[in-house]
Amino acid sequence: MCGIIGYVGNKKASNILIDGLLALEYRGYDSAGIATLENNEIKIMKDKGRVKNILDLDGYDKLQGTYGIAHTRWATHGKPSKENSHPHFDNSNTFAVVHNGIIENYNELRAFLAEKGYTFYSQTDTEVIPNLIHYYYTNIEETDKSDTDKTLRAVAEATKDLKGSYAIEVISPLMPNTIIVGRKDSPLVIGTKSDENYIASDIPALLTYTKDFYLLNDNELAVITKDSISFYNTDLEKHSKNIKNIEWDASAAEKNGYEDYMLKEIFEQPNSIRETVGSRLKLNEPVNFDDLDIKPEYLKNINKIFIVACGTAMHAGLVGKVLLEKLCKIPTEVDIASEFRYRDPIIDDKTLCIYVSQSGETADTIAALKLSREKGAKTLAISNVIGSSITREADYTIYTHAGPEIAVASTKAYTSQVVLFAVLAIHFSELLGYSDSDITINSNGDTIKLEDLKNDIINLPKKLAIVLENTDLIKEFAENAYTEKDMFFLGRGIDETVAKEGSLKLKEISYIHSEAYAAGELKHGPIALIENGIHVISILTDESLAKKTISNIQEVITRGAKTMVITNQNLEGHTFDYVIEIPKICPLISPILSVVPLQLLSYYISKNKGLDVDKPRNLAKSVTVE
Repeated sequence: MCGIIGYVGNKKASNILIDGLLALEYRGYDSAGIATLENNEIKIMKDKGRVKNILDLDGYDKLQGTYGIAHTRWATHGKPSKENSHPHFDNSNTFAVVHNGIIENYNELRAFLAEKGYTFYSQTDTEVIPNLIHYYYTNIEETDKSDTDKTLRAVAEATKDLKGSYAIEVISPLMPNTIIVGRKDSPLVIGTKSDENYIASDIPALLTYTKDFYLLNDNELAVITKDSISFYNTDLEKHSKNIKNIEWDASAAEKNGYEDYMLKEIFEQPNSIRETVGSRLKLNEPVNFDDLDIKPEYLKNINKIFIVACGTAMHAGLVGKVLLEKLCKIPTEVDIASEFRYRDPIIDDKTLCIYVSQSGETADTIAALKLSREKGAKTLAISNVIGSSITREADYTIYTHAGPEIAVASTKAYTSQVVLFAVLAIHFSELLGYSDSDITINSNGDTIKLEDLKNDIINLPKKLAIVLENTDLIKEFAENAYTEKDMFFLGRGIDETVAKEGSLKLKEISYIHSEAYAAGELKHGPIALIENGIHVISILTDESLAKKTISNIQEVITRGAKTMVITNQNLEGHTFDYVIEIPKICPLISPILSVVPLQLLSYYISKNKGLDVDKPRNLAKSVTVE
């Protein structure tokens, strides 16, 4: 949530700041603002609403400064308003600050500063930060320090007082052509280039300018000019950092002719799956995870795996549970990160905890990971963003390599996460010595060999392309269903995990209330909600459960429901309103194919309603606060 941009160099800063904010719009926001230094005076342009509104503010066209800071705000403290928008000044207009995160003790800090004579003009927690910096700056006794050194010390002392999460940028007339930044539990990266440097909360926002980045760690500060970057801890001990080269193509964050990012990313899935599989999986060879040094002895000694995530990533984890239990015979639980950390989970050194986050910056997931490490468990991060916070906290990391995902509603990240779980489960199975065993895949006792499963994974992109070529029935269903207020999703076994993800997608971007149920639970309450004309979507890919699921679908049909079935089974003798056929594949990885029609269904329903599919209301791409 929220977005940060900064620039220091030789160019007109306002243009770069606005472009950067526009690149971060997918994160979700309700107001925006920029600050630049003009003739030794900080000029702030901010307002509620969209970034483009700043362009119409009086004086914007006169901005000429070559460095500045910028922000898109997601309201946490105080309603969306010009007063609550960032940047914020201290009382003397000496320090301007933008901030991502939440200051949990802001009431105490506000009361402390009020006693010292400071006045507050917003309802935000952020406004305490510039005033706290000013307080410490004016109380630094050393007179032989430069203004930049004194400001850095003041920022360091101020951050020590902050409880909660923050990523901050600070500018002041006291330190021309210089920006000070710091972070704790909120993402911040520094992009570097000859004679200019950039700051952002997300790497994709800067890919058009540079591919070389410094990744700021928790409790780090940096002093940035156009031709230098110095790093410090909060005790102002200086240290060096290595540059990380990010090889994402900047054009991957553009729409490339698609009407929306979400549609582009749905159609990118064959390629993103190829990238995820990469060189890790080949026929007649063991899975190769060069970046994962987990030994067979460790796997043989663990007694439980936890998969912890939020939202769509948690749904990918539900598929991961099935794969790990089937292929590795290790009991696996899936937990919502925001619940996991507060329920005192039973974890020890015989527990492997896998944390999944597309952005790698999900606050609840990172906090849960830290808890696991405190309890002695080994932690494995699955992320799409190189160098993200979760990857730096975990003992092990593997990347999906899905490329930038801009639309708020996750699509290609989900399928890449599921594919990566499949490859990981095969890898663990081989380490445990099951490579020559038949894997039981369903309640009928049907089996598959690992080599055959590998072959199915390798063929996923081609089969997914077939699904994407056949969208007419999905569009037709969307045209008939987009005015509905309620929908239901049904599935059994692994198909229920897909039902959950399909229901979430529909809620996220179409604002239609939807629920997902295990089909066998229908008679235990939900069937009371089925009435004439209501739309029910079912997923049917497991032959061992087909007859039972069909029976459940017939129950809703007799009560007047309109039905869509996504299947690769033989439905001869059964009549449904819409049947979306997908290719045959091992049920263990069928969610990668069956979820795509549901992604498209949500997309087309949302488009029929005239909604913004890429930036749904009240949602953000990266949830960096609790």
